[in-house]
Order: sequence, then structure tokens, then C-alpha cells
Amino acid sequence: MSIELPEAKILAEQINKELRGKRVKSYHLQDHERLQKIGMMDKDTKSFDKLVNGKIESVISRGNVMRVKLDNGMNLILGPEYGGIISYNASREKASSVFHLRVDFADDSALTVRLTSMGLINAVKDNDLERSYVYRRDFNPNIISPIDKEFTFERFSKLLAKNNRALKSVLVGKDAVVVGLSNSAFQDIIYRAKLHPKRKASELNTVEKQALYDAIRHVLRERIRLNGKDQFYDLYGNQGSYTPAMGPNMKDQKCPTCGTPIEKLSLGGGHVFFCPKCQK
Repeated sequence: MSIELPEAKILAEQINKELRGKRVKSYHLQDHERLQKIGMMDKDTKSFDKLVNGKIESVISRGNVMRVKLDNGMNLILGPEYGGIISYNASREKASSVFHLRVDFADDSALTVRLTSMGLINAVKDNDLERSYVYRRDFNPNIISPIDKEFTFERFSKLLAKNNRALKSVLVGKDAVVVGLSNSAFQDIIYRAKLHPKRKASELNTVEKQALYDAIRHVLRERIRLNGKDQFYDLYGNQGSYTPAMGPNMKDQKCPTCGTPIEKLSLGGGHVFFCPKCQK
């Protein structure tokens, strides 16, 4: 499943707890050639050599991206946006044997990273971070994160008012006004806000803007509280327990609110499930 803002935050906090202060002893790559060909991993694997002997200083996330910062000027950038499994084991011998990258530490623990769909695994120098598209996109201080205290209704309302675009392009993608939302969260959010997927942001009235703002905050907070979506597995293999109110899980189902059959719409390069009666 996709790793969106809530799941990236959960993983980053867990990785920070387990790895902060640990020194990298070695790394191993496997089944990575395809990733390199399509730009999902460094073409020159020697870039990962620079991680060795570095000590983990901190692990943070913003949007869908995690930054593992080392004390030697290097960073491991992880962006398993459309699917990935990141696992930790206190014993290297017990670590998962299925990975694209395994990082071994001096205390014999290990971190494994595997992309199950589109994503990114990069080793990047501090002074090259801005060259990383996903880092530049999600760590851009000029674009607000919907879990930051700066995400106020007043600020969000102004951003919506000046965007004469469909809601999906306003909330999801490279030109979004917030970071960390993908198609999965979008479907859940607009269902809870009772808004049709094709509505334009600038056409929303104050009540609708408030409903959208509240839905964003609710969905993200609940996903974090419940350890991610129900298809997500955290650093220790624990499954999340948040079930979206709307999305592919509602295929061939009826709206739990009004009983109307759920419909599917092609929109913005993907599919959106929605209730044609509740969402106007």
C-alpha cells in the first residue's frame, strides 16, 4: 500500500527511536537493477558507500518522505510512496531476507527497505539534498504540512480561494497546496467532507471549506493514532487499524450513510470512489 504522511511519520519516529546514535557498519543491495533503470535508486551504487561509518543523528519525515541524517554529511532518503516495507531487527541474522537495501549497524542490528511499487531509495550528501526531487517537494518550507500548527483554517481557506482547479490537483500532486496527501487519503477526505471529486477549490463556500479542513485533520490524526491504514505494517511488523471510509475498499459496496451504490470515476491519472448522493 502507499506510504502517505501518517505512515511516513510513524515509520520515521520508530526508526529514530531504534537507530539514533547507531553507526553504520555495512550495507547490502539486492534485486536493485530494475529500480536503478527507472530512477528509483542511485545509478551509481557507490553513493551508498558514503553511509558506512556514519552515525545516525536523526530521522524525520515530512509529507511522504523520510530523511535519515548521518553525522558524516550523508543522508538516506526513503520515499516508498506507492508501496514499501521498512523493517528493523535487533539481530542481523533475523532480518528479512527480502529487501532492496539492508543497512547493518555496529551493534548487529539491521534495517531493511523494500519497494513494492513506485518509490525512491537514495544516498544523498547534505549539499545535494535540493537536487532530490522528492526532498525538494516535501521539505519545501513554502508548502504547508497539514499536521503542522501552521495549518490553520484561515490559511487553508485563502489557499483554496485562489485556486480555480479541481480539488484533487489542489490537494494531491506536484502542484498541491499541502504536502503528504495521495489519492488514497484524498478519497477518504472528500467523502467525509461530502464534496464531489470534480468540485473546484475556489467555488467552495465557507461551510464547505471548513468541512474539508476538518476532514483532513481528522483523517490524518486518526491514521496516526491507529498506527496507519489497515494495509500498512510498521517497523516492527505491526498492522495498522485505520480503515478508510471511502476508497477501493468500497468497490461494489453501498454508501454506509445513504445506501447509494458507490461509483468509480477516472480523475487526475487515477480512480476515485465516491457516493454520488452524499458528495455534491
